[in-house]
Amino acid sequence: MARSNEPIVWSLFAAGGMVAALFLPVTVVLIGFAVPLGWLDAERLWEVVHHPLGRIFLFVLIALSLFHAGHRLRFTLVDMGLRGASHALAGLFYGAATLGSLLAAWLLLT
Repeated sequence: MARSNEPIVWSLFAAGGMVAALFLPVTVVLIGFAVPLGWLDAERLWEVVHHPLGRIFLFVLIALSLFHAGHRLRFTLVDMGLRGASHALAGLFYGAATLGSLLAAWLLLT
């Protein structure tokens, strides 16, 4: 049986879907609604974001959501008829997710 990287890709897709479904709406409500409406102090949210656990949370949220979106887009295009370009799409979307994750890590560390 040939070795494949599909289990790694599917696990990133599943983890990204779970993280995006559970934590992305809460993050959007906190940043997009609670702070502008005055329900949450912006300085307090700034302190949470600058705490090491807050940065880890944001990195995991961003990186796994990017891999989830890349996987979903790849297989949507493959199902729409681009079967021959599956490997090129994989390189494009997973490469973009990797670059986005590295950019998020760099921004969160600086």
